[in-house]
Amino acid sequence: MSFTNFDNEFEKLLDRKYFSSEMHPLRKQAFSKLKASGLPTQKWEDWRFTNLSVLMDNHFLISEVNDAPQSKLDISQFAIEGIQTIVFYNGHFQEDISSVPNGVELLSGQDYLESKNGEINQSEKSPFDLLNTAFMDSGVCLIINKNMNVETPIRLLFISNGDNSIMVNPRVHIDVNSSSKLTFIEQHVGNATSLFQNEAVHLSLEENSEVEHIRIQSNSINTYNIASLHVSQSTNSRYNFFQYADGSKMGRSNIYVDLNGKNSDCSINCLSLSQSDQHLDNSIIVNHNSPNTYSAQFVKSVLSDNSTGVFNGRTVVKKDAQKIEAHQSNKNLLLSKTARMNSIPQLEIYADDVKCSHGSTTGQLDDDALFYFQSRGIPKDEAFILLVSGFVGEVMEKIKFEPVKNYIDQKINLWVA
Repeated sequence: MSFTNFDNEFEKLLDRKYFSSEMHPLRKQAFSKLKASGLPTQKWEDWRFTNLSVLMDNHFLISEVNDAPQSKLDISQFAIEGIQTIVFYNGHFQEDISSVPNGVELLSGQDYLESKNGEINQSEKSPFDLLNTAFMDSGVCLIINKNMNVETPIRLLFISNGDNSIMVNPRVHIDVNSSSKLTFIEQHVGNATSLFQNEAVHLSLEENSEVEHIRIQSNSINTYNIASLHVSQSTNSRYNFFQYADGSKMGRSNIYVDLNGKNSDCSINCLSLSQSDQHLDNSIIVNHNSPNTYSAQFVKSVLSDNSTGVFNGRTVVKKDAQKIEAHQSNKNLLLSKTARMNSIPQLEIYADDVKCSHGSTTGQLDDDALFYFQSRGIPKDEAFILLVSGFVGEVMEKIKFEPVKNYIDQKINLWVA
Protein backbone atom coordinates (compact mmCIF):
# COMPACT_ATOMS: atom_id res chain seq x y z
CA MET A 1 0.00 0.00 0.00
CA SER A 2 1.82 3.10 -1.23
CA PHE A 3 1.21 6.55 0.19
CA THR A 4 -0.52 7.37 -3.09
CA ASN A 5 -3.15 4.82 -2.10
CA PHE A 6 -3.29 6.27 1.40
CA ASP A 7 -3.82 9.72 -0.15
CA ASN A 8 -6.67 8.48 -2.33
CA GLU A 9 -8.45 6.77 0.54
CA PHE A 10 -7.93 9.75 2.83
CA GLU A 11 -9.62 12.09 0.35
CA LYS A 12 -12.53 9.67 0.03
CA LEU A 13 -12.91 9.61 3.81
CA LEU A 14 -12.94 13.43 4.08
CA ASP A 15 -15.72 13.58 1.49
CA ARG A 16 -18.05 11.40 3.55
CA LYS A 17 -21.04 13.34 4.80
CA TYR A 18 -21.64 11.19 7.89
CA PHE A 19 -18.21 12.00 9.36
CA SER A 20 -18.19 15.37 11.10
CA SER A 21 -16.07 18.03 9.42
CA GLU A 22 -15.04 19.15 12.92
CA MET A 23 -12.70 16.14 12.97
CA HIS A 24 -10.99 17.13 9.71
CA PRO A 25 -8.22 19.32 11.24
CA LEU A 26 -7.32 16.53 13.67
CA ARG A 27 -7.30 13.96 10.87
CA LYS A 28 -5.24 16.13 8.52
CA GLN A 29 -2.65 16.92 11.18
CA ALA A 30 -2.20 13.21 11.98
CA PHE A 31 -2.02 12.26 8.31
CA SER A 32 0.61 14.90 7.64
CA LYS A 33 2.75 13.57 10.50
CA LEU A 34 2.26 10.01 9.27
CA LYS A 35 3.53 10.89 5.80
CA ALA A 36 6.53 12.63 7.35
CA SER A 37 7.48 9.64 9.52
CA GLY A 38 6.46 6.81 7.18
CA LEU A 39 5.50 3.36 8.32
CA PRO A 40 8.07 1.40 10.35
CA THR A 41 10.66 -0.66 8.49
CA GLN A 42 12.92 -3.41 9.76
CA LYS A 43 15.64 -0.77 10.13
CA TRP A 44 13.67 0.55 13.13
CA GLU A 45 14.96 -1.17 16.27
CA ASP A 46 11.55 -2.02 17.71
CA TRP A 47 10.33 -3.42 14.38
CA ARG A 48 13.38 -5.33 13.14
CA PHE A 49 11.69 -8.73 13.35
CA THR A 50 8.38 -7.67 11.78
CA ASN A 51 8.10 -7.05 8.04
CA LEU A 52 5.35 -4.57 7.13
CA SER A 53 6.06 -4.35 3.40
CA VAL A 54 2.73 -6.00 2.59
CA LEU A 55 0.94 -2.90 3.92
CA MET A 56 2.75 -0.78 1.35
CA ASP A 57 2.42 -3.27 -1.49
CA ASN A 58 -1.35 -3.80 -1.19
CA HIS A 59 -4.19 -1.35 -1.76
CA PHE A 60 -6.64 -1.55 1.11
CA LEU A 61 -9.88 0.40 0.66
CA ILE A 62 -11.79 2.19 3.39
CA SER A 63 -14.99 0.38 4.31
CA GLU A 64 -18.00 1.47 2.25
CA VAL A 65 -21.75 1.25 2.86
CA ASN A 66 -21.94 -1.94 0.78
CA ASP A 67 -19.46 -3.56 3.17
CA ALA A 68 -22.08 -3.35 5.93
CA PRO A 69 -24.35 -6.38 6.51
CA GLN A 70 -27.36 -6.56 4.22
CA SER A 71 -29.56 -8.18 6.87
CA LYS A 72 -29.69 -8.53 10.66
CA LEU A 73 -26.61 -10.33 11.96
CA ASP A 74 -26.72 -13.62 13.84
CA ILE A 75 -23.92 -13.60 16.42
CA SER A 76 -24.98 -16.76 18.25
CA GLN A 77 -21.79 -18.56 17.19
CA PHE A 78 -19.86 -16.06 19.34
CA ALA A 79 -22.08 -16.45 22.39
CA ILE A 80 -20.45 -15.99 25.80
CA GLU A 81 -22.56 -16.35 28.91
CA GLY A 82 -23.35 -13.35 31.09
CA ILE A 83 -22.18 -10.42 28.95
CA GLN A 84 -23.61 -7.56 26.91
CA THR A 85 -22.22 -6.85 23.46
CA ILE A 86 -21.56 -3.89 21.16
CA VAL A 87 -21.17 -5.08 17.57
CA PHE A 88 -19.19 -3.67 14.63
CA TYR A 89 -19.25 -5.30 11.19
CA ASN A 90 -16.49 -4.23 8.77
CA GLY A 91 -16.26 -1.00 10.74
CA HIS A 92 -20.03 -0.33 10.80
CA PHE A 93 -21.79 -0.04 14.17
CA GLN A 94 -24.75 -2.44 14.51
CA GLU A 95 -27.02 -0.53 16.85
CA ASP A 96 -29.99 -2.91 16.56
CA ILE A 97 -28.11 -5.81 18.19
CA SER A 98 -25.90 -3.83 20.59
CA SER A 99 -26.49 -3.12 24.27
CA VAL A 100 -24.68 -1.97 27.42
CA PRO A 101 -25.50 -2.43 31.13
CA ASN A 102 -27.49 0.20 32.99
CA GLY A 103 -25.40 3.08 34.22
CA VAL A 104 -22.79 2.85 31.45
CA GLU A 105 -22.67 5.74 29.00
CA LEU A 106 -22.14 4.72 25.37
CA LEU A 107 -21.01 7.59 23.14
CA SER A 108 -19.98 7.90 19.54
CA GLY A 109 -16.54 9.28 18.78
CA GLN A 110 -18.06 12.64 17.83
CA ASP A 111 -20.17 12.84 21.01
CA TYR A 112 -17.12 11.97 23.11
CA LEU A 113 -15.08 14.69 21.41
CA GLU A 114 -17.78 17.26 22.15
CA SER A 115 -18.04 16.13 25.78
CA LYS A 116 -14.29 16.76 26.13
CA ASN A 117 -14.50 20.16 24.39
CA GLY A 118 -12.35 18.84 21.60
CA GLU A 119 -9.59 17.64 23.94
CA ILE A 120 -9.29 13.86 23.75
CA ASN A 121 -6.37 11.55 24.39
CA GLN A 122 -4.18 11.26 21.32
CA SER A 123 -0.95 9.35 20.92
CA GLU A 124 1.95 9.60 18.55
CA LYS A 125 3.97 6.76 20.03
CA SER A 126 3.93 4.91 16.72
CA PRO A 127 2.96 5.75 13.12
CA PHE A 128 -0.01 3.43 13.54
CA ASP A 129 -1.44 5.76 16.20
CA LEU A 130 -1.27 8.54 13.61
CA LEU A 131 -2.84 6.30 10.99
CA ASN A 132 -5.67 5.47 13.38
CA THR A 133 -6.33 9.13 14.16
CA ALA A 134 -6.37 10.03 10.46
CA PHE A 135 -8.66 7.18 9.40
CA MET A 136 -10.66 6.34 12.55
CA ASP A 137 -13.98 5.05 11.27
CA SER A 138 -15.60 2.98 14.02
CA GLY A 139 -15.35 5.00 17.19
CA VAL A 140 -16.96 4.01 20.46
CA CYS A 141 -16.57 5.46 23.94
CA LEU A 142 -17.60 4.03 27.29
CA ILE A 143 -17.93 6.19 30.40
CA ILE A 144 -18.07 4.44 33.79
CA ASN A 145 -19.24 6.92 36.41
CA LYS A 146 -17.86 7.19 39.95
CA ASN A 147 -18.49 4.49 42.55
CA MET A 148 -19.98 2.06 40.05
CA ASN A 149 -19.41 -1.68 40.00
CA VAL A 150 -20.43 -2.78 36.51
CA GLU A 151 -21.33 -6.37 37.28
CA THR A 152 -22.12 -7.35 33.67
CA PRO A 153 -19.02 -7.47 31.44
CA ILE A 154 -19.11 -5.42 28.22
CA ARG A 155 -17.84 -6.92 24.97
CA LEU A 156 -16.89 -5.12 21.78
CA LEU A 157 -17.32 -7.65 18.98
CA PHE A 158 -15.53 -6.73 15.74
CA ILE A 159 -16.60 -8.92 12.80
CA SER A 160 -14.76 -8.67 9.48
CA ASN A 161 -16.13 -10.60 6.52
CA GLY A 162 -16.29 -10.38 2.75
CA ASP A 163 -14.07 -10.48 -0.32
CA ASN A 164 -13.23 -6.77 -0.56
CA SER A 165 -9.74 -5.76 0.51
CA ILE A 166 -10.60 -3.21 3.19
CA MET A 167 -8.97 -1.22 5.98
CA VAL A 168 -10.71 -0.49 9.29
CA ASN A 169 -9.44 1.74 12.08
CA PRO A 170 -11.46 1.22 15.28
CA ARG A 171 -10.96 3.87 17.99
CA VAL A 172 -12.05 2.98 21.53
CA HIS A 173 -12.03 5.30 24.54
CA ILE A 174 -12.87 3.93 27.98
CA ASP A 175 -12.95 6.26 30.99
CA VAL A 176 -13.29 4.48 34.33
CA ASN A 177 -13.91 7.03 37.04
CA SER A 178 -12.81 6.74 40.67
CA SER A 179 -13.80 3.74 42.79
CA SER A 180 -15.41 1.91 39.86
CA LYS A 181 -14.98 -1.58 38.50
CA LEU A 182 -15.33 -2.95 34.95
CA THR A 183 -14.72 -6.14 32.99
CA PHE A 184 -14.16 -5.26 29.34
CA ILE A 185 -13.79 -7.77 26.48
CA GLU A 186 -12.83 -7.10 22.90
CA GLN A 187 -13.16 -9.90 20.38
CA HIS A 188 -11.97 -9.86 16.78
CA VAL A 189 -13.38 -12.52 14.45
CA GLY A 190 -14.40 -13.16 10.84
CA ASN A 191 -13.39 -14.77 7.57
CA ALA A 192 -12.39 -11.70 5.54
CA THR A 193 -10.51 -12.53 2.36
CA SER A 194 -8.22 -9.53 2.83
CA LEU A 195 -8.22 -7.10 5.76
CA PHE A 196 -5.97 -4.54 7.39
CA GLN A 197 -7.19 -3.70 10.90
CA ASN A 198 -5.50 -0.92 12.85
CA GLU A 199 -7.12 -0.55 16.27
CA ALA A 200 -6.36 1.98 19.02
CA VAL A 201 -7.70 1.65 22.58
CA HIS A 202 -7.30 4.46 25.12
CA LEU A 203 -8.09 3.37 28.67
CA SER A 204 -8.08 5.72 31.65
CA LEU A 205 -8.28 4.40 35.22
CA GLU A 206 -8.97 6.96 37.91
CA GLU A 207 -8.21 6.58 41.64
CA ASN A 208 -9.22 3.24 43.23
CA SER A 209 -10.66 1.89 39.98
CA GLU A 210 -10.25 -1.67 38.73
CA VAL A 211 -10.42 -3.09 35.20
CA GLU A 212 -10.11 -6.58 33.79
CA HIS A 213 -9.48 -6.29 30.06
CA ILE A 214 -9.56 -9.40 27.84
CA ARG A 215 -8.71 -9.35 24.14
CA ILE A 216 -9.45 -12.32 21.86
CA GLN A 217 -7.70 -11.91 18.51
CA SER A 218 -9.01 -14.59 16.15
CA ASN A 219 -9.19 -12.67 12.89
CA SER A 220 -8.99 -14.56 9.60
CA ILE A 221 -5.66 -15.92 8.42
CA ASN A 222 -5.73 -13.24 5.69
CA THR A 223 -5.77 -10.34 8.16
CA TYR A 224 -2.96 -7.93 8.96
CA ASN A 225 -3.66 -6.80 12.49
CA ILE A 226 -2.16 -3.88 14.43
CA ALA A 227 -3.53 -3.18 17.91
CA SER A 228 -2.31 -0.24 20.01
CA LEU A 229 -3.31 -0.10 23.66
CA HIS A 230 -2.71 3.01 25.80
CA VAL A 231 -3.40 2.70 29.53
CA SER A 232 -3.12 5.51 32.07
CA GLN A 233 -3.44 4.59 35.76
CA SER A 234 -4.02 6.81 38.78
CA THR A 235 -3.43 6.14 42.48
CA ASN A 236 -4.51 2.72 43.81
CA SER A 237 -5.84 1.59 40.43
CA ARG A 238 -5.59 -2.03 39.30
CA TYR A 239 -5.43 -3.24 35.70
CA ASN A 240 -5.39 -6.87 34.58
CA PHE A 241 -4.94 -7.47 30.83
CA PHE A 242 -5.10 -10.81 29.06
CA GLN A 243 -4.66 -11.29 25.34
CA TYR A 244 -5.31 -14.54 23.49
CA ALA A 245 -4.15 -14.54 19.85
CA ASP A 246 -4.44 -17.32 17.30
CA GLY A 247 -5.59 -15.31 14.27
CA SER A 248 -4.23 -13.12 11.46
CA LYS A 249 -1.34 -13.66 9.09
CA MET A 250 0.56 -10.88 10.82
CA GLY A 251 -0.41 -9.55 14.23
CA ARG A 252 1.34 -6.87 16.27
CA SER A 253 0.22 -5.59 19.67
CA ASN A 254 1.71 -2.31 20.90
CA ILE A 255 0.96 -2.06 24.62
CA TYR A 256 1.81 1.09 26.58
CA VAL A 257 1.04 1.41 30.30
CA ASP A 258 1.75 4.48 32.43
CA LEU A 259 1.63 3.91 36.19
CA ASN A 260 1.10 7.53 37.20
CA GLY A 261 -0.20 7.14 40.76
CA LYS A 262 1.17 5.54 43.91
CA ASN A 263 0.13 1.95 44.61
CA SER A 264 -1.16 1.45 41.07
CA ASP A 265 -0.49 -1.97 39.61
CA CYS A 266 -0.85 -3.67 36.25
CA SER A 267 -0.59 -7.25 35.05
CA ILE A 268 0.01 -7.80 31.32
CA ASN A 269 -0.58 -11.40 30.22
CA CYS A 270 -0.46 -12.72 26.65
CA LEU A 271 -0.85 -16.13 25.03
CA SER A 272 -0.12 -16.59 21.32
CA LEU A 273 -0.68 -19.77 19.30
CA SER A 274 0.72 -19.67 15.76
CA GLN A 275 0.97 -22.10 12.86
CA SER A 276 1.67 -22.16 9.11
CA ASP A 277 3.54 -18.90 8.32
CA GLN A 278 1.81 -16.69 10.90
CA HIS A 279 3.78 -13.94 12.61
CA LEU A 280 2.61 -12.70 16.04
CA ASP A 281 4.46 -9.85 17.76
CA ASN A 282 3.95 -8.47 21.29
CA SER A 283 5.64 -5.17 22.11
CA ILE A 284 5.10 -3.97 25.70
CA ILE A 285 6.30 -0.81 27.46
CA VAL A 286 5.41 -0.24 31.11
CA ASN A 287 6.44 3.10 32.62
CA HIS A 288 6.76 3.30 36.40
CA ASN A 289 6.26 7.05 36.78
CA SER A 290 5.46 7.01 40.52
CA PRO A 291 6.87 5.26 43.59
CA ASN A 292 5.27 2.20 45.19
CA THR A 293 3.93 0.81 41.93
CA TYR A 294 3.79 -2.78 40.68
CA SER A 295 3.87 -4.40 37.24
CA ALA A 296 4.11 -7.90 35.82
CA GLN A 297 4.50 -9.07 32.23
CA PHE A 298 3.80 -12.74 31.59
CA VAL A 299 3.88 -13.77 27.92
CA LYS A 300 3.76 -17.28 26.46
CA SER A 301 3.86 -18.43 22.84
CA VAL A 302 3.36 -21.80 21.17
CA LEU A 303 4.72 -21.90 17.62
CA SER A 304 4.40 -24.62 15.01
CA ASP A 305 5.22 -25.08 11.30
CA ASN A 306 7.07 -22.02 9.90
CA SER A 307 5.48 -19.49 12.22
CA THR A 308 7.45 -16.75 13.94
CA GLY A 309 6.93 -14.65 17.04
CA VAL A 310 8.32 -11.68 18.93
CA PHE A 311 8.32 -10.66 22.56
CA ASN A 312 9.76 -7.18 23.08
CA GLY A 313 9.05 -6.22 26.67
CA ARG A 314 10.43 -3.12 28.32
CA THR A 315 9.99 -1.91 31.89
CA VAL A 316 11.05 1.69 32.50
CA VAL A 317 11.55 2.90 36.09
CA LYS A 318 11.74 6.69 36.31
CA LYS A 319 14.22 8.47 38.57
CA ASP A 320 11.81 9.24 41.42
CA ALA A 321 9.89 5.95 41.21
CA GLN A 322 11.42 4.33 44.30
CA LYS A 323 10.17 1.16 46.00
CA ILE A 324 8.60 -0.28 42.88
CA GLU A 325 8.34 -3.94 41.94
CA ALA A 326 8.42 -5.15 38.33
CA HIS A 327 8.74 -8.59 36.78
CA GLN A 328 8.93 -9.95 33.24
CA SER A 329 8.64 -13.56 32.13
CA ASN A 330 8.59 -14.87 28.56
CA LYS A 331 8.28 -18.61 27.89
CA ASN A 332 8.04 -20.11 24.41
CA LEU A 333 7.34 -23.60 23.11
CA LEU A 334 8.49 -24.57 19.60
CA LEU A 335 6.56 -27.47 18.06
CA SER A 336 8.67 -27.66 14.89
CA LYS A 337 12.30 -27.17 13.92
CA THR A 338 11.37 -24.36 11.53
CA ALA A 339 9.40 -22.22 14.00
CA ARG A 340 11.30 -19.22 15.34
CA MET A 341 10.91 -16.95 18.36
CA ASN A 342 12.64 -13.62 19.05
CA SER A 343 12.63 -12.63 22.72
CA ILE A 344 13.92 -9.27 24.01
CA PRO A 345 13.17 -8.64 27.72
CA GLN A 346 14.49 -5.25 28.86
CA LEU A 347 14.78 -3.32 32.11
CA GLU A 348 15.53 0.41 32.05
CA ILE A 349 16.02 1.55 35.65
CA TYR A 350 16.82 5.06 36.87
CA ALA A 351 15.96 4.53 40.55
CA ASP A 352 18.00 2.60 43.13
CA ASP A 353 15.42 1.20 45.56
CA VAL A 354 13.59 -1.25 43.31
CA LYS A 355 12.84 -4.95 42.98
CA CYS A 356 12.97 -6.04 39.33
CA SER A 357 13.47 -9.29 37.44
CA HIS A 358 13.21 -10.58 33.90
CA GLY A 359 13.73 -13.89 32.15
CA SER A 360 13.12 -15.74 28.92
CA THR A 361 13.14 -19.41 27.91
CA THR A 362 12.52 -21.06 24.53
CA GLY A 363 12.51 -24.80 23.93
CA GLN A 364 10.75 -27.83 22.55
CA LEU A 365 8.59 -30.48 24.20
CA ASP A 366 10.51 -32.64 26.63
CA ASP A 367 11.11 -36.07 25.05
CA ASP A 368 11.47 -37.61 28.51
CA ALA A 369 8.04 -36.30 29.48
CA LEU A 370 6.53 -37.74 26.29
CA PHE A 371 8.18 -41.08 27.02
CA TYR A 372 6.91 -41.00 30.60
CA PHE A 373 3.30 -40.62 29.44
CA GLN A 374 3.70 -43.32 26.79
CA SER A 375 5.26 -45.72 29.30
CA ARG A 376 2.04 -45.45 31.28
CA GLY A 377 -0.17 -46.33 28.35
CA ILE A 378 -1.05 -42.85 27.11
CA PRO A 379 -0.79 -42.59 23.29
CA LYS A 380 1.77 -40.12 21.96
CA ASP A 381 -0.87 -37.80 20.44
CA GLU A 382 -2.72 -37.57 23.75
CA ALA A 383 0.54 -37.02 25.62
CA PHE A 384 1.35 -34.18 23.21
CA ILE A 385 -2.00 -32.51 23.90
CA LEU A 386 -1.57 -32.87 27.67
CA LEU A 387 1.90 -31.31 27.62
CA VAL A 388 0.93 -28.37 25.43
CA SER A 389 -2.22 -27.76 27.45
CA GLY A 390 -0.17 -27.84 30.62
CA PHE A 391 2.23 -25.27 29.17
CA VAL A 392 -0.53 -22.76 28.39
CA GLY A 393 -2.51 -23.46 31.56
CA GLU A 394 -0.25 -21.33 33.74
CA VAL A 395 -1.04 -18.10 31.89
CA MET A 396 -4.73 -19.00 31.53
CA GLU A 397 -5.02 -18.77 35.32
CA LYS A 398 -4.65 -14.99 34.95
CA ILE A 399 -8.22 -14.69 33.58
CA LYS A 400 -10.67 -13.89 36.36
CA PHE A 401 -13.96 -13.98 34.41
CA GLU A 402 -14.79 -17.68 34.18
CA PRO A 403 -17.14 -17.69 31.13
CA VAL A 404 -14.45 -16.09 28.96
CA LYS A 405 -11.82 -18.37 30.41
CA ASN A 406 -13.95 -21.40 29.45
CA TYR A 407 -14.55 -19.96 25.97
CA ILE A 408 -10.81 -19.49 25.35
CA ASP A 409 -10.09 -22.96 26.82
CA GLN A 410 -12.31 -24.47 24.14
CA LYS A 411 -10.46 -22.55 21.41
CA ILE A 412 -7.11 -23.73 22.77
CA ASN A 413 -8.26 -27.36 22.86
CA LEU A 414 -9.35 -27.17 19.22
CA TRP A 415 -6.07 -25.57 18.19
CA VAL A 416 -3.90 -28.08 20.04
CA ALA A 417 -5.91 -31.08 18.83
